[in-house]
Amino acid sequence: MARLPRFVMPGYPQHVIQRGNNRQQILFEEEDYWFIWDKMGVAAEKFQCEVHAYVLMPNHFHLLLTSHLENGIGKLMQYVGRYYVQYFNNRYDRTGTLWEGRYRATLVDPRHYLLAVAHYIEANPVRAGLVAKPSDYGWSSHGANAEGSDDKLISPHREYERLGRSAKARREHYAAEAETRVPDSLLKEIRDSTNKAWVLGGPEFCREVEGLLNRRPLPRPRGGDRRSDAYRRSVGLA
Repeated sequence: MARLPRFVMPGYPQHVIQRGNNRQQILFEEEDYWFIWDKMGVAAEKFQCEVHAYVLMPNHFHLLLTSHLENGIGKLMQYVGRYYVQYFNNRYDRTGTLWEGRYRATLVDPRHYLLAVAHYIEANPVRAGLVAKPSDYGWSSHGANAEGSDDKLISPHREYERLGRSAKARREHYAAEAETRVPDSLLKEIRDSTNKAWVLGGPEFCREVEGLLNRRPLPRPRGGDRRSDAYRRSVGLA
């Protein structure tokens, strides 16, 4: 099956995942984490990307970022991937591929989904059983977003800025939201959109994307009368 082209809209956030080949471990020692974190920061500045949330897991990583260039995210991922493979192969005396094909990505509706995706990303170590709560994991953006830790990789999105009038209020609001478990239905929606390269957004945002890119942002519903009111409501036309 042909791969779907990515949805590219500069100025809009995307959720990106890159995994190790066959889900093999890609990060072992503290130096590995520091190296890839540093390269992400260099690439973000070089290719005009703002990172709003991230997590570095032993066998994959997530990024929530906005690019201001047409190909900024692709360039960032190429840069990080190339330098990290060189570093990893030299450090661990190996050759060959490290990544599981091309990275996966979904365009994110900032108003309705951005903060939910950020919490989803930062709770990844909890769902994996590595820690009891997001604040216990050192290699994510939770410390910056919820606690005010210094993290040069993070650039707050305007939706984050709307959480409160002061930095303290924003952190407290964000931390309180992080304590609420992401519903299973939302977990599935985020995962499906990212893995299948569809847009993660509400009806209004999906119509905007379709109008700008002349592409369907979501798969066609299976079966049913597409002239019915129920179908029209499901795609935001009624």
